[in-house]
Amino acid sequence: MTKFIAEVCSNHNRNLKRCISFIDTAANINCYSIKFQLFKIDKLFSPEILKKSKKHRDRMKWELPEEFIPNIADRCFKKKIKFSCTPFYLDAVKKLKDYVDFFKISSYDILRNDLLEACAKTKKPVIISTGMASFKEIKNAYNCLKKANCKKITILHCVSNYPTDIQNCNLGTIKKIKDKFKCNVGWSDHTKNYEILLRTINKWKVDAIEFHLDLDGKGNEFNMKHCWLPSEILPVIRFANGPYFYDKVKSDRFNKNEQIEKNWRSDPSDGLRPLKKLRSKI
Repeated sequence: MTKFIAEVCSNHNRNLKRCISFIDTAANINCYSIKFQLFKIDKLFSPEILKKSKKHRDRMKWELPEEFIPNIADRCFKKKIKFSCTPFYLDAVKKLKDYVDFFKISSYDILRNDLLEACAKTKKPVIISTGMASFKEIKNAYNCLKKANCKKITILHCVSNYPTDIQNCNLGTIKKIKDKFKCNVGWSDHTKNYEILLRTINKWKVDAIEFHLDLDGKGNEFNMKHCWLPSEILPVIRFANGPYFYDKVKSDRFNKNEQIEKNWRSDPSDGLRPLKKLRSKI
């Protein structure tokens, strides 16, 4: 079974009601988990960048309010879906540790041993994305988590382009990660491409797929073209994990809805359709 993790990113638009809708939607399409991000712009970008770049200052509107966290966790519990969050500053780990089921470390923070250690010390599982990272850097992050007694680690192969061109996915890296590290391995998607997701499931047998979700095309990051809508991702989740209503074996081999066609089978005596016993009745 492949675990699908719905990444809300900043598509919540700082609206609690919308956050709840994301949780309900992710649960309804059978995601394993929903993931948010907890960051503050002044703790994410340097003062030099914020002074020069209005684009980066404007991302303050993308911040998830900390006071939403208890409500999000409560809704996830009620909907029986795992709650995860990416902390982008150390205090965020403290604020999240009593609420999340697992932590996620972003590709941009894979070099931060302090953040990795802080997450590991909560004794919660940790997932790390590996965009831009060398195998040496991945190994350092993995060892850092292990040294801090993290018992459950998942490594996601990732390409940090938004969106990612399918020619740049380098999916064979998934096997290399599996061979080098004793942990679950998956794919963090930025392609919004069915072929890529199905390939990671069928060929590379990933344990987890993280994908960016939007509800309606109105999220802050939707226009970056790497976010899936619920109706788009649902067939992939069904392909991988069900629901299994179409897999059931009934007591009779043929379906009763086939009865009309059954009458039109070729008669074995002359090879003509329909069966002889029915020809005079039709």
